[in-house]
Amino acid sequence: MPRPTGRVLTLLELLQSGGTRTVAELADRLGVEGRTVRRYVDHLIDLDVPVESVRGRYGGYRLAPGYRLPPLMLSDDEALAVLLGLAAGHRSGLTTTERTAGETASAKIRRVLPQHIARRLDTLLEALAFTDQPGEFDAPNAGLLLTIADAVRHRRPVSIRYTDRDGRRSERTLHAYGIVAHAGRWYVTGKDARIGEDRTFRLDRIADARTLPGSFETPMGPGPAQRVLSGFATAEYRHEVTLRIHGTVEQIRAHLPISVANLEEHESAAGKDRATERWLRVELRAERLDWLPQVLAALNRPFVIERPDELRDLVTALADRLTSYARQA
Repeated sequence: MPRPTGRVLTLLELLQSGGTRTVAELADRLGVEGRTVRRYVDHLIDLDVPVESVRGRYGGYRLAPGYRLPPLMLSDDEALAVLLGLAAGHRSGLTTTERTAGETASAKIRRVLPQHIARRLDTLLEALAFTDQPGEFDAPNAGLLLTIADAVRHRRPVSIRYTDRDGRRSERTLHAYGIVAHAGRWYVTGKDARIGEDRTFRLDRIADARTLPGSFETPMGPGPAQRVLSGFATAEYRHEVTLRIHGTVEQIRAHLPISVANLEEHESAAGKDRATERWLRVELRAERLDWLPQVLAALNRPFVIERPDELRDLVTALADRLTSYARQA
């Protein structure tokens, strides 16, 4: 049975979650009688915690609004959520001064966390990378995140149960290189040991993760975020597109980012840098082509469509429409 002190702290945690809690609800959550709840409330008041009694049909207890922040009590999942939010805010550029509020808040939370939880959370943050599109993230499973982050840090294989976009389920052994947050979703990238190739998996499609014995070496090359973005650009879609565009890398990337297209030099560029205009080969895959003519027009650079013919027809149709509109004006 929990000691009374533990129940008093649990009561404080329940009240900190907000709103008014009835005596019956608190008694049920604490596993005690109503009069014991009232005694625990008296203990909190003796400790200068501002607990208010609310009368009426929906009455009960709540923390007084506008009072100074009482000692915070966070569960493992809550601490994880706060630290991930602070990390995402920092990555998004939400800073104030040289030592940001997010950094100091994160340090304070780490300082008061139990050591074993702090180690697991630090492991996750070390394994986490963000792309240039932080987005509004979905809610990841805390246990899943921590298990995979631990596997990343210690380079241990992990068994996952995965459901792909077509609903097919499989169990895979993954050598995880890192966890990446991109455009509102969470991904883990690494080598699928069964097929010996790099793969990227959405965390919300992983039903379970279990660390396996053994170890692996992380290969040299791009970091996890770069691998995820490159994977998007080479994913299987209905259309394969190859272009040649004359311009700089920056000009092309402004309209066709790394998550959409791959670039390679079409001609020798010895001594040329990213700001030098030259012919670049652009390859991408797309489920639909109707958005590409407008992108190519916005580039305002010479281009050649190598494939598919359907895209060439769409660009010609757009040019004809624009010409027709100009004549009407």
